[in-house]
Amino acid sequence: MAISQKYGRTYHYPFSPGTTSDDRIRHDYWECISRIPTLVHTEKLDGENNCLSRHGVFARSHAAPTTSPWTAGIRSYWQSIRHDIGDLEIFVENLYAIHSIEYHNLEHHFYVFAIREGERWLSWEETRFYAGMLDLPVVPEIKIIDTPLEQGAFEKDILQITGGSGALDPHDAYTGLPVTMEGIVTRDAGSYAVADFASHVFKYVRKGHVKTDEHWTRNWRRARLKYEGGTHVDDK
Repeated sequence: MAISQKYGRTYHYPFSPGTTSDDRIRHDYWECISRIPTLVHTEKLDGENNCLSRHGVFARSHAAPTTSPWTAGIRSYWQSIRHDIGDLEIFVENLYAIHSIEYHNLEHHFYVFAIREGERWLSWEETRFYAGMLDLPVVPEIKIIDTPLEQGAFEKDILQITGGSGALDPHDAYTGLPVTMEGIVTRDAGSYAVADFASHVFKYVRKGHVKTDEHWTRNWRRARLKYEGGTHVDDK
């Protein structure tokens, strides 16, 4: 039995080209978005979904705390905050191990993208607040927008955004060549119920972004930070 509930499956926009056979698509996304007062676009990062709670540090499965070597740094950090987070569950993108993208402007290995408390996901403002209290960055924020009025313009804007490189200077981990950002995550900027996750969070992922296979963990590499040393979680 899982110790806690894992992060929900994020539905793709129907115009997202990076879907795989087991991905889910939200064909009625416009209906959902039209009911949300404020949206925030954040950059989708190529890492591992980790959750920090009072019970430990979890990877995708919440059946038991993770023990992987690339979570050693975040597990060490967790020891220093585990008595202070109460019922909060802090979800971070763990970029310590390089996957398909190697970032050349990486200032930290762990980026907060969501926080859950009981049966609610906290607002983006609350997420930023608690991340700051924990001395962790949030995933790059692209823009905050009011309810979009025209679907075509909304989709065009996403395509234009995802044609850029993003904030962390992504490069193909195998060729070393510059690439565009992996994608974008759009979420309700307000708080919403855990049960309503699928109608409040959506993503666009570029085609061919995944180049790792099931054997990547045998020869994984540590991601180099822009400024090695300093006061990053990795060095504690």
